[in-house]
Amino acid sequence: MTRSPNAGDAPAPADAPVLAGAPARDAEVVCLGESMVTFLPRAPGRLAEVPAFDRAIGGAESNVACTLARSGHTARWVSRVGTDGFGDHLLSAVAGCGVDTSHVQRDPLRPTGIYFRTAGERATGLHGEAADRGEVLYYRAGSAASAMTPGLLDHAALHHARILHLTGITAALSDGCLGVLRALTRRTPDRPLVSFDVNYRAGLWRDPAQGPGLLLGLARGCDLVFVGEDEAAAAWELHGPGAVRAALPEPATLVVKHGAAGATAFDRQPDGTDTVTFAPALRVEVVAPVGAGDAFAAGFLSGTLRALPVVTRLRLGHLMAAAALTVPGDLGTPPGRALADRLAALGPADWGTLRLGPGWTADGAHRTGGRTADGVHRTAGGTADEVHRTGGGTGTVNDSRTPNPPAADRGSSAERHVPGRCRDSEVRT
Repeated sequence: MTRSPNAGDAPAPADAPVLAGAPARDAEVVCLGESMVTFLPRAPGRLAEVPAFDRAIGGAESNVACTLARSGHTARWVSRVGTDGFGDHLLSAVAGCGVDTSHVQRDPLRPTGIYFRTAGERATGLHGEAADRGEVLYYRAGSAASAMTPGLLDHAALHHARILHLTGITAALSDGCLGVLRALTRRTPDRPLVSFDVNYRAGLWRDPAQGPGLLLGLARGCDLVFVGEDEAAAAWELHGPGAVRAALPEPATLVVKHGAAGATAFDRQPDGTDTVTFAPALRVEVVAPVGAGDAFAAGFLSGTLRALPVVTRLRLGHLMAAAALTVPGDLGTPPGRALADRLAALGPADWGTLRLGPGWTADGAHRTGGRTADGVHRTAGGTADEVHRTGGGTGTVNDSRTPNPPAADRGSSAERHVPGRCRDSEVRT
């Protein structure tokens, strides 16, 4: 299996801890789901007004696989694409990130999906949502990936991993795809740890009333679940992390993302109680808000694979999200493992004053809120003691003894990214 150029930065040690009860696997993470060729506008404005587009790739599951592979993990992407040029491009681009694509099937009868989008945020389905959300126009009906069925997939390719990562987007594509997710979220003795990002998109479901209940059922069959607080409100009318946990008691780990505020993790202990950990999000100079949720999941999964403390997993999620937010496409360049681990280990005050801008992962520098002539103070290769402090807010990290998640009535959809401005990092796709 090929590795990305970044993989040598911090290879996983041969004696890395394995997940409890997991047999030997030939990949660390397997991600299943549709990827598409995406066209990004070269100029701002509505799709009707954009004169030209740049080609890229997009897909929640392949985004996670690419980010993990570029962070030094072994990752496999399982899907279906057409035998067209767009399928060729997808395979080349994903494999170029170091992801194993040998189990991606080619369909000569169905096309590879494509979509066009503007730079704004995708709609979540919340009532009262701002009207200036970004436009997304999908051409995925009847795509090769929508023809996935349980019988078409290689059981060994999906189960020979430490983690199997899925999202709710796949369930919305077709009855066959829903059948795939039902089969993979069924609790069986030989399955890997199953990770599930709810990724509720009301517009994807042919029957909008059916989607929320199906997603809740799928999530309850998984071991690790990611869901945005706004998604939970839109899909299930649940408000606040405690209400989400009450509705999803089965997963051993539940991560509720609070948009600009941060994220709360519920981690089930042997005695049946939860350790509750909240980690505030970072402030970043946002270029485009798409792909941050996938990057957050990849960061958290990276920490899970390395058996790091939950607060470190959350912080790695925030750092990966910041990498995605500071580029125009879905995929950012993740920080090298040494840099990510150093930043994730900062004290609460230093974490709370950290600022990240475009290019922060490429040159190994991290940016803070201290202003200079170019608007951003840079410190290259600093350690925790060298982080520039700016008066003002401090970050706090809480455990089960002092849980302090954001207020339940804080709607993350009320605060939107503005490209080119410094604001809190969102952890949503």
